[in-house]
Amino acid sequence: MGVFLDMRTSMNSGTVGQPGLSLGPSPELFGTIGLQTLGVPNPIITLNGTVGVTGEVGDTFVVELVRGSVYDPFLVIYRAEGTVGQNGGAEFHSFTAQDLSAPPALESVYSSFISGVSTSVRTGPEVFYGIAAANGFL
Repeated sequence: MGVFLDMRTSMNSGTVGQPGLSLGPSPELFGTIGLQTLGVPNPIITLNGTVGVTGEVGDTFVVELVRGSVYDPFLVIYRAEGTVGQNGGAEFHSFTAQDLSAPPALESVYSSFISGVSTSVRTGPEVFYGIAAANGFL
């Protein structure tokens, strides 16, 4: 049985239409959280989020999750590519990832980034959250 350790959330935008920023080729931060796992060997980290994107049909974008507070391609633990669908309107894309190699740390920081073609816009909502658990009893 898993044991709950910590849960944190980062809501960049709780509504459709915000932040209204165009995507670009460089990853842009949309959420950061810290999870406490001190003294727990092999913690299980589950990360979830949703991002709203509007653009032209076929526009692509990438969501990347990193362990740390700044983007570093060598620290990416999850990468997913999305595509604006048939209607070209606001679409909501959700993701779930796990970090099964998380260190037992006072606080492990995780950040979410998005990039894509400039004809696409981040229309929200944008939320990123995580749960830390231990495998077994403490």
